[in-house]
Amino acid sequence: MRIDVVTIFPDYLKVLDLSLIGKAADRGPLDLHVHDLRDHAHDRHRTVDDTPLGGGAGMVMKPDVWGEALDEALAVDTPGAGRQVLIVPTPSGEVFTQRTAEDLAGADSLVFACGRYEGIDARVPEHYASCGVEVRELSIGDYVLNGGEVAAVVMIEAIVRLLPGVLGNPESLVEESHGAAGLLEYPSHTRPTRWRGHEVDPVLLSGDHSRIARARRSQAITRTVERRPDMIRALNPADLDREDRAVLASQGWAVPTGVDHPVPVRLRNATTHDADALAVLAARTFPDACGNVIDPESLNRHIATTLVPELFATWADDDRVDLVVAELLEPPPVRDCHLKGEAGESIGPALVGYAAVLREEPDSDGGSPRGIDPRPSCVRPRSGEIVGELSKVYIDSTMRGSGLTPALMGTVMRQAASHGTGLLWLGTHITNKRAQKAYKRAGFRQVGTRTYNVGGQDAHDVVMTRRTGEGL
Repeated sequence: MRIDVVTIFPDYLKVLDLSLIGKAADRGPLDLHVHDLRDHAHDRHRTVDDTPLGGGAGMVMKPDVWGEALDEALAVDTPGAGRQVLIVPTPSGEVFTQRTAEDLAGADSLVFACGRYEGIDARVPEHYASCGVEVRELSIGDYVLNGGEVAAVVMIEAIVRLLPGVLGNPESLVEESHGAAGLLEYPSHTRPTRWRGHEVDPVLLSGDHSRIARARRSQAITRTVERRPDMIRALNPADLDREDRAVLASQGWAVPTGVDHPVPVRLRNATTHDADALAVLAARTFPDACGNVIDPESLNRHIATTLVPELFATWADDDRVDLVVAELLEPPPVRDCHLKGEAGESIGPALVGYAAVLREEPDSDGGSPRGIDPRPSCVRPRSGEIVGELSKVYIDSTMRGSGLTPALMGTVMRQAASHGTGLLWLGTHITNKRAQKAYKRAGFRQVGTRTYNVGGQDAHDVVMTRRTGEGL
């Protein structure tokens, strides 16, 4: 690649003689030339600027001087010149990103026109664009510099490091920030493993490369959520695996079915004001658990008599119940009659999932939490261990595979543990293999079965347990 830089301060560009860029220029991948704009000014003062037409502060760089300089640097109308790009650094240009660098790294030659003062006469880029030259006016950020030289150095380094043979280890480009993954790079560490009280993640010392890769990927997602949520919104769902989605959901982003990017979601404790919405959500989601084996009449009877607003209001008010809801903070960019109006209009935040743990603790009258199920005999707590029933974990069908289920479970189980629950148990229909797999991934193991009444019809459940001290 050939790069020409036109400036009134050639010494600014001497920094390009250093490090990898300088080596690239010496070895051959880069052919670098720096030109003094004043060589094309023909008065005795070598004047390159004049007052702005129409008045105003500052000075504007003259088009005739720039035209002569760029005519020399650009191969206009030269057959076989390849792809040539004129780059004008300016705070009013499009933002230079890693994608821009990747695109420009594919050019044959780049010419940087480094303006000063109030910039270069606007007719200069217009002229060369009209002559068929590819012109890019680029900004490196939302701030103003004294001139384009610093911006040019930034862009040149970002572009040249992508050229084959410039980096000693090409793999360095694969996982770096703003790379193909669309994430910030994970934190890096080296020896010593303990420094001033800070220790590295033990997984880095495990030698298990798949676990290390997974941990680093999760760290990259978390860092990007914290620092650059705009990059999270731009992620392609097709590039996210199940664990990626779970990490995103735990960090406040979900990937509903059919969307083209993640959307913000909030996990929070339910209040009594959520009771009506929770009843509606329960009526939509409960059939997913056993609707294929329970007759519709019994199913509807159970929903109408059990999953009522009064139940959820009671749970929200009961200290023995941990009730967590998942709330989309904006409608997903797909039409869903549950989450949008009939015409597709936004109706604001919407509940799309909930989870509940009910602790076996009597109140002052000796009563149990409303709706708690009798503990099956196969659930055997240790002496003095507080038992909690993971009574509900339901999400909208549009949120399946979004990562929201493990995020909901993890949140409600951590809350239950903080409130003293030592052993969790649940029942899920024996035919619901999808739910059983999800619970197994969350650390639950089958210990037996039970019969559960749904609207007057017996349902047969698998009973599973886990202890809260096991890696929550």
